[in-house]
Amino acid sequence: MDQPAPLPAQPSLTHAEIRTTIGGVLLAMLLAALDQTIVATAMPTIGHELGDMEHLSWVVTAYLLAATAVTPLYGKISDIHGRRVTLLFAIVIFVIGSIACALAPSMLALILARGLQGLGGGGLISLAQTVIADVVSPRERTRYQAHIASVFGASSVAGPVLGGFFADHLHWSFIFWINVPLGLLAFIISNRVLKKLPRYERRHKLDILGALLMTSASITLMLALNWGGVRFPWGSAPVLGMFGVSALFWLMFVLRLRSAPEPLIPGVILSNQVVAMGTIAACFGMGVFIGLTIYMPIYFQAVHGLSASHAGLALIPLMAGTVTGATLSGRIMAHFRHYKRLPMLGICLSISILSLLAYMPKDLSLVQVSFLLGLSSLGLGTVLPVTTICIQNAVMQHQMGTATGTMNFFRQLGGAMIVAAFGAIVLSSLPPEATGAGVSMEMLASLVKAAGADLTDTFRWVFAASACGMSVTLLALIVMQERPLRTELSIDRVAGE
Repeated sequence: MDQPAPLPAQPSLTHAEIRTTIGGVLLAMLLAALDQTIVATAMPTIGHELGDMEHLSWVVTAYLLAATAVTPLYGKISDIHGRRVTLLFAIVIFVIGSIACALAPSMLALILARGLQGLGGGGLISLAQTVIADVVSPRERTRYQAHIASVFGASSVAGPVLGGFFADHLHWSFIFWINVPLGLLAFIISNRVLKKLPRYERRHKLDILGALLMTSASITLMLALNWGGVRFPWGSAPVLGMFGVSALFWLMFVLRLRSAPEPLIPGVILSNQVVAMGTIAACFGMGVFIGLTIYMPIYFQAVHGLSASHAGLALIPLMAGTVTGATLSGRIMAHFRHYKRLPMLGICLSISILSLLAYMPKDLSLVQVSFLLGLSSLGLGTVLPVTTICIQNAVMQHQMGTATGTMNFFRQLGGAMIVAAFGAIVLSSLPPEATGAGVSMEMLASLVKAAGADLTDTFRWVFAASACGMSVTLLALIVMQERPLRTELSIDRVAGE
């Protein structure tokens, strides 16, 4: 194995330059975070104007497939070629994809453009997290978690509002045109500030075969999870076939990891106890959060009779709680030796509240449910910065991109799996007209409300499944080693390697 190049103990950046660098990459992160929320409210308008409601769900699915599949590749490529060129490439692809989306004359063209956009968006969040890890030590990094959390908080609130405004008062294409000036600004700032970024990479070569196998395994699994119960029954040949093909690709990928001279994900990262447990904790925690954000609007409309816009407002406590919990946990983490205790208490709070919601879903008012969801997400939010910083704290600097990309990949994959599990629970109790082929999540709530279906008992099981998912997060967090946070950027070897 090649010896690492000499590493600087600290980056040659002033405090002002560090703040500017972080501001630039947070803008790039905002591009991806905003895109995940701004599209949903404009979906019905897009389907109507393009004259194709049947394939509307693919506007979301195409982006998620592409973004999830390439996330770990960006991490590895940034370890080979550096963060700056990789992040700039991701921004360019994302902006080109956004322009193609805005100009799309048909649903097929829009779906293909969304796939291209996802190829760029898949690297923005994980690369931004990696750049921050390059310029700030793990202990100091906790101070910036509030900024990271605020990006997701702002996008979760502003995205649906902007999407609805553009669709109703301007044109749906503006939800993509807005990415052009933001992307250009992110490119200019990132290009300028990242030139001074310290370089930690070794000489690597990308495992092309491993990358193709992992991408194929991810795409086929995501297709099965997105199709199951919505486009095709779970036991149908297309869904089972996709699961089988995915399993085959995953098996071939594992064999490739064992035989490749330099595998896509090095064994030292996969075998790292902190990386493994932190990834599991983040995977289930984020998965539950994503699942609740998708299905709680359906709950609010079907159980409490809210309109779509009011259901979005009722979701704000869930979003705000996560941001608040992440900010609080990140701020406190640097000041305590046993920094796992707060997220462990937070997850226990989430499990207790979700269990309460599962036990008495009929006896709580709308205000009480929203308040309890806010408290639950407050506890959930405490685990997100801790897992990210612990994983980055446990690997060598030249492996930072690979480790961060791997964590984000499994977080997204976990989200897809838990959303599919929630979907199986909800769809099993719906009338046939609400589960036909081509029904998207954006159309599901209105169909449920029109059919007059009572989903109170159904969501009892959704809340119970959420509590189970959070229990896995708690167990992984308990098992994860609590290593001291480094006060310097570079380490010669991984602790416990």
